[in-house]
Amino acid sequence: MKIIIEESPDCSETEIAIRCKELTEGVIKIVSSLRALEQKILGTLEGKIHILSPEDIFYFESVDKKNFIYTDTEVYETSLRLYEVEEVLGDSEFFRATKSTVLNISKIKTISPKLGGRLDIELVNGEKMMVSRQYVTILKEKLDF
Repeated sequence: MKIIIEESPDCSETEIAIRCKELTEGVIKIVSSLRALEQKILGTLEGKIHILSPEDIFYFESVDKKNFIYTDTEVYETSLRLYEVEEVLGDSEFFRATKSTVLNISKIKTISPKLGGRLDIELVNGEKMMVSRQYVTILKEKLDF
């Protein structure tokens, strides 16, 4: 794959053109990831609604029928249920890791296999997470290994 970036003061907005011999699954993943960057997620913190970019989100978690968004420094509450998060962001860097979490792959630092087929994950902020064995294949597909 060849990547060309051109800077021009004449551009009023960023434009991305993809030229390919054939529309492959890899190209479709790239397009999905780019579209996900345009998505905005709403989170509530201290009575204020915040507009969050997916690239700032480490993971989503459901606890006691409440749903939370975790960033590097804050925890926001959201009205989105985890299946809705998957619908909105599932084609990008996010995947279901357990029944109660959806993780951002780009925030993973290390992956360690454990007994029983599950994986332990360390995020770039040092937080430890787990991937249930039923979701390991999804992560492997997204990482192409």
